[in-house]
Amino acid sequence: MTQPTADPKPPSTGRRRLRGTVVTLALGVTLFAVGAVGLSPWNTEQDRATAAAGAPATAGGARADSVTALREQLRRLPQNASAWAQLGMAYVQQGRVTADPATYAKAEAALRRSLKELPDDNYQAQVGMGALAAARHEFTAALAWGREAAAANPSNAPAQAVLADAHTQLGQYAASYRAVQRMVDLRPDTSSLARASYTWELRGDIPQARALMKRALDDASGPADQAFARVHLATLAQESGDARTALREAEQGLRAVPRDAALLEARARAHAALGHDRQAVADYTAAVAIAPLPQYVIGLGELEQSLGHTREAEAQYAFLRTQEQLRRAGGFAPDVDDVLFEADHGEAGRAVALGRAALKNRPFIAVQDAYAWALHRAGRDAEALTYADRALSLGTRSALFHYHRSVIHRILGNTASAAKDLDRALAIDPCFHPLHARDARAERDARDGRGARTADITRAADTARTPGAARAAQQRIDSAS
Repeated sequence: MTQPTADPKPPSTGRRRLRGTVVTLALGVTLFAVGAVGLSPWNTEQDRATAAAGAPATAGGARADSVTALREQLRRLPQNASAWAQLGMAYVQQGRVTADPATYAKAEAALRRSLKELPDDNYQAQVGMGALAAARHEFTAALAWGREAAAANPSNAPAQAVLADAHTQLGQYAASYRAVQRMVDLRPDTSSLARASYTWELRGDIPQARALMKRALDDASGPADQAFARVHLATLAQESGDARTALREAEQGLRAVPRDAALLEARARAHAALGHDRQAVADYTAAVAIAPLPQYVIGLGELEQSLGHTREAEAQYAFLRTQEQLRRAGGFAPDVDDVLFEADHGEAGRAVALGRAALKNRPFIAVQDAYAWALHRAGRDAEALTYADRALSLGTRSALFHYHRSVIHRILGNTASAAKDLDRALAIDPCFHPLHARDARAERDARDGRGARTADITRAADTARTPGAARAAQQRIDSAS
């Protein structure tokens, strides 16, 4: 199969079919992360009408008044199966932002009411149930609902989105390719183009991923879709070591949706990489206040720790542990953030147990990496290497994955492989993690014969108690390199 290419010119309308070989995806590729589910696979007419009216969007894409409008409509027409399905999906979108199990319960109730009103061939409710299952990280159930929706309406693009997301997280990459290709063929809009972008990100082709995400941005129907595309353009830049472009993308998105938590986090990461400590802390704090998702809480905690703010960091970690207890009580399966947090800040044995459970539920590459890191922390590096290799087997450009594998190789005595992975991590993004990136630079300097001097400076950075002192110490490390 020939290599696909992206047409650099945007389509004249997002509803026309892509030309020729545009977005022709190679077999065996997949979406990069479950974050793709964060863009609703089902852009309803209700959402489009609200966007056209200029209504504000909340973080994560659910418009502030959409739930109210749907509930009012259902008060007048309680047998409207389509409106029940739309209400259920609106609650799914809210739940992704708030991580509130009660919101997901409301979503399920609305979707099941839709199925009660229209038991047969209710593909809208089936898509909603698939999206809900994916949001809960119940990917086997999501796959089943996606198949039902696709059978009920083979021409329904959102059903293919559910299938693509579920196949991806279950590690079924060829099947995910087919679903993405089908979705693009049916409806080349923001949702399908974003998922196509992920397939290239996974393969390590960042220019192609960026080109397709820019097309997703061009096709965006309103502020929420624009915010989604801006987040991922910022992430593509950030994780390629281009913090200034990441900052610009995040700020452009925030002009349209000022309180989007994902954009605030993207700007926080860019500020942190550029040494803008106060701005980074402020943006992370704002993101957590809007949407206290685990990745935001961990990001803020680790940034505070890197700045020597031990008390503030521990406050975030305590909050996260409380959240984790609530999620476990609500029946949520452990995920990547849970595993990595426990590996880095908790008990290695518990991290391994969480990783094993997460991998059973979701054998995606990010989970493979997290489990590898947990095994390393538990002193089981020979086992860890197998999973670290799996995490990188598809060609993904991830500085964190390469760093994790470099440490595992070093412990196993594989000096050349450790050096290769370490250099690769720092070449991809020298600021890939608030804590590990500093360790990676110190290890590289020690390997290259500057260890004694750099180690002293690194200790000074670790013990610095103000952002300015920490940054000054870090600059001395970089100059020593």
